[in-house]
Amino acid sequence: MAEMVKQETGGNVAQAEHTRDNPMFTPRFDIFERDDELILWGDLPGVTTENLHIDFEKNELTIRGCVAPRQEGAQYLLGEYGIGDFYRTFAIGEAIDTEKISAELKNGVLTLHLPKTEAVKPRKIAVKAG
Repeated sequence: MAEMVKQETGGNVAQAEHTRDNPMFTPRFDIFERDDELILWGDLPGVTTENLHIDFEKNELTIRGCVAPRQEGAQYLLGEYGIGDFYRTFAIGEAIDTEKISAELKNGVLTLHLPKTEAVKPRKIAVKAG
């Protein structure tokens, strides 16, 4: 699985940097592989479906969007959740059936299903008696 998905982060996960007027952060993801699909779970608290954009092109999965501040003008004692723009790209080395990719955002968790094509799914070979 390590060769099937490469993370393109350009830095440490969940690290924020300021670009122009808005902070930019990298959300955290877990990746799981089944025989028939890859599944990605991403922590995106405060993200709405309107502010989330997902693209799959040339074996690259790109997830980007924006998180609005939760409390305007508040003085935080500690702020660990990302606010502002976010961006994450994964290079996918598997053959993915792009027509069947699905995504769900529920309770701040993004779940992406990337089904494998039939050609790369494991299959059992029947052995005939001679």
